[in-house]
Parts: sequence; C-alpha cells; structure tokens
Amino acid sequence: MVLVAVRNQEVLIKAYGEAIPGSGHAPDANSLIRLCSVTKVFTTDLLLRLASEGKVALTDPLQQYAPPGKVVPDGADGTKIRLLDLATHTAGLTREVSSYPKKTPHFTFPNRAFRWDWLPTQTLTAPPGTAATYSNVGFDLLGDALASATHQSYAQLLHDRLLQPLNMWDTTLVPSAEQCSRLMQGASDQGPCTDTQASGPSGGIYSTPTDMVKLLQYLLRVPGAPTPPEGEFTIYVQPKQLKSIYGLNHAGDPTGIGLAWIQLGDPATTSMVMEKTGGGAGFETYIALNPQTKTGVFLAATDGKGESTIKFFEESNNLLAALAGVAPLPAKVHHARPVKQHPIRRRTNRKAPIQK
Repeated sequence: MVLVAVRNQEVLIKAYGEAIPGSGHAPDANSLIRLCSVTKVFTTDLLLRLASEGKVALTDPLQQYAPPGKVVPDGADGTKIRLLDLATHTAGLTREVSSYPKKTPHFTFPNRAFRWDWLPTQTLTAPPGTAATYSNVGFDLLGDALASATHQSYAQLLHDRLLQPLNMWDTTLVPSAEQCSRLMQGASDQGPCTDTQASGPSGGIYSTPTDMVKLLQYLLRVPGAPTPPEGEFTIYVQPKQLKSIYGLNHAGDPTGIGLAWIQLGDPATTSMVMEKTGGGAGFETYIALNPQTKTGVFLAATDGKGESTIKFFEESNNLLAALAGVAPLPAKVHHARPVKQHPIRRRTNRKAPIQK
C-alpha cells in the first residue's frame, strides 16, 4: 500500500508491504499505480476547463458530440442526456456495456466504436437527472464528447490541458516498458500493464505517489500550485431530489453529488469530505479531501490473499479527519445486503491493512 497526504504545504508519502509479492522490496514514491475510477476526477476537471473556455457547456446534449449517424437515446419522458448527467451518474445508463470478453486486459474494453454502436440500442433505466446509477460507460462517453469538442484524442487532451501544466510526467494512459516495470502488483495475476486509452476517461490512468502529491496540492488550492477551474467541488445533484441512488455509497452515504466527486457529511461543518473511490485490476484506490483545511489523502492498496476486515474507505476518512484536526464522519451503516460491486472494475478481497 502507498499513502499520500497533503496538509497545506506539508507532504507525506509512506509505503507498506511489498511492491511485488515475494520481492522483499517495498513500494516507493515512484511506484506505478492503477488509479482505476479515481481517473474520473481527471475527466471532470477537463470538462470544467473546457466549459470555462466556452468549448462545451455542462448542459450540452451528448447528441451534439455523437459520431455521424449515431443517435443517443432519450428518457421515456423525452429528456435528453446532457454532459452534466454523465458527470453525475444520472444519465440513466448502466454501469457497463457488458461483461469483459475473456483474456481482455483491464481497462481496454469497450473502445469508442463499440460503445457508440451499443448506445443507440439502449433504453435508459430512468429519465436523465432523476436517478443515480454508477456508470463507467457514461464517463467513457463523456470523454468521447470532450475529445470531439476539441478534435483531439482524450489522451492528448489529458496531457495538454492537465498533466503537462501540473508536471505530472509519470501519469499516463500509455505506460512505457520502464514505467510498467515499476507497477505495483497484487497476489493474483491481473494481466498486462498496457495501453488503456480505450477506457481512459473512466478508469485507465496510471500514476505514482509523487504525481498524486501534485494533484492533491492542485485540487486543494495549496499556495504555489496551479489553480483549478471554478466549480471543482460544486454540488450539482442533491440525493433527496433523486428517485434512487445505486453504487455511489462505497465510502459513505452521499450528502451531495458533484462532477465525479461525492460529498460526505454536513457541508456546514468542517468535517465535510469530498471523495472518489476506485477499484479493479488488483487495486483499491481512494482520494479524499477536506478543502476547508487544505488537507487531502490518496491511498492505493493491492489485493492480498484471502479476505480483510479493514473498512478501507472509512478508515481513510478517519485518517483524513485526524490529519485535518476535525471531527470524524459518523460511521457508515452497513446494511444486511450491501451493494454488489461489478466483478471487473472492483475486487472485494483487500488484505493490505492501514498501518499506524
């Protein structure tokens, strides 16, 4: 496991366990990590950047950016899918297009052509804006829209507009052989370290603890760091306005839904957290921020053997509260029948404990 913590100008990087099982070597600040769905906060940052430049609007219909001849389905009431709906998981789309084909490397399916052939055949699960269902394909479609608006690939857009300005030189969708040699690995074979542009907007980004320090400083507006676009942590959807919420409560019950970000706790208190969970390909990842105190943490742990009793996200929230000097969030209520995670994007067997 690697831990990155930022508290205003203070920075901490800690590593535990082994980078590769049996190697005897701990991870370090330059170990390569699969960010999994933490990737989505990069995509919504790009959305806000392009919106601030007038290249897109949050209220633009997805149809505006569809490939020629492809029709985006409307809700049963005629409501159209907007970019905002994709970014808040309220577009009425399913989590995935289908199960992964056998022996397909992680985050390489579906590609752009496949998902745009799939989309016109779908019936939305709810009118856009009325219910939240966690959707990876929704974020891939959002990335496609941003690429279409700028006439760039998503990977090039990501590099030019975000990674290069932040000097995040080890963050990529196309890792080199040298970078892949530094990839942390879990107890089971998770397939090759490879080009993940196909699902880059939803979960494909690789990074390192060193680069995640830069991202945390940026998001927290630490003095000296580049400034993010306005509205990074704006809440666009109130849970009480929705008919249902599915798949957004891994770290706690949402009190607000932003652009990829989930708000936990009362926003009127200093304990409020903005977070994004991730998991898959042998990793559990998490980013949690307390913007009021300019404190944030990022953690990534690889799978071990067997099951763990560690509540990864909740313990991370408690760590954040301790670092920020605020009261911890109330403990999450664990229901008798928890939300089942998708078997491809997430794994539930997590062994690496949080050390003191």
